[in-house]
Amino acid sequence: MRKVLNFIWKVITAPFRLVWWIIQAIKNFFKRIGQRIRNFFTEEPEDTPISEVLQTGFENPNSILFHLNELRKHLFRAVLGFAVATILAFIFIRPILDWISTPVGGIDKLQAIEVTESIGVVMRVALLSGFTVALPYIVFELMMFAAPGLSPRARVIGIFSIPLVIVFFVGGMIFAYYFMLDPALEVLLNFMGIPTLPRPSSYIRFVTTLMFWIGVSFEFPLIAYVLAAMRILKPNVLRDNWRIAVILIAILAAMITPTVDPINMMIVMLPLMVLYGVGVLMAYLAWRGRREEELQQA
Repeated sequence: MRKVLNFIWKVITAPFRLVWWIIQAIKNFFKRIGQRIRNFFTEEPEDTPISEVLQTGFENPNSILFHLNELRKHLFRAVLGFAVATILAFIFIRPILDWISTPVGGIDKLQAIEVTESIGVVMRVALLSGFTVALPYIVFELMMFAAPGLSPRARVIGIFSIPLVIVFFVGGMIFAYYFMLDPALEVLLNFMGIPTLPRPSSYIRFVTTLMFWIGVSFEFPLIAYVLAAMRILKPNVLRDNWRIAVILIAILAAMITPTVDPINMMIVMLPLMVLYGVGVLMAYLAWRGRREEELQQA
């Protein structure tokens, strides 16, 4: 009789015990999340000299394998987020193609020759769109991988700079589209008075390459500010090596520019040089602000 009553009691109380178990599981989940967030912003990294780290890595390769395994996990999640964003970009691929081809009069003005040319164009645009959408998450995963070796202040700076990554990247793409694309196309499509009928592959490759690299270049002031605030990069290094920077900018501009004419190359070089100067200024501001804060604490 007792077994029957216990069975009936378990059947009656099963829904309540299930609800209680779900509540406890949710509570423990948020508790673990809160503890991880607290550790992320307060846990101090081990202050180990680089020579000792290298020696430990040679003596115990398993320690390096652990970090490689963690890097693999973060890269896998970043690639997965990029793949999901690329799939979502296919939903809006037609409006995106219409917007990109507006400077030449629309997608109807592009003449495909090869059978697979249109598919390649769609894939290229989808990949760039997916990368743009997934960029904050990719940076977040890289930040989480590097977080154990950073100070709490550096982690806070890194986390709060993630939204600015997409702002600077998209700002660079918009700048390239609205201010650099039209002058470049005017020279390329009417050079020596020869009319040109652009192909989708060449036109889309030119536009996406220009927008992508200018978007990446716009990240330099933000990167300089964050690294200087973390005490990783000194502003004097950027200031003293400006000649090398000009040479590197000229090489990068030559790689981005599809032609060898100096007009298009200068169109690309000038914004990059301005961005380098802004990056130096931002690094000085971050370094000075951190130094004043350290003096006040002392």
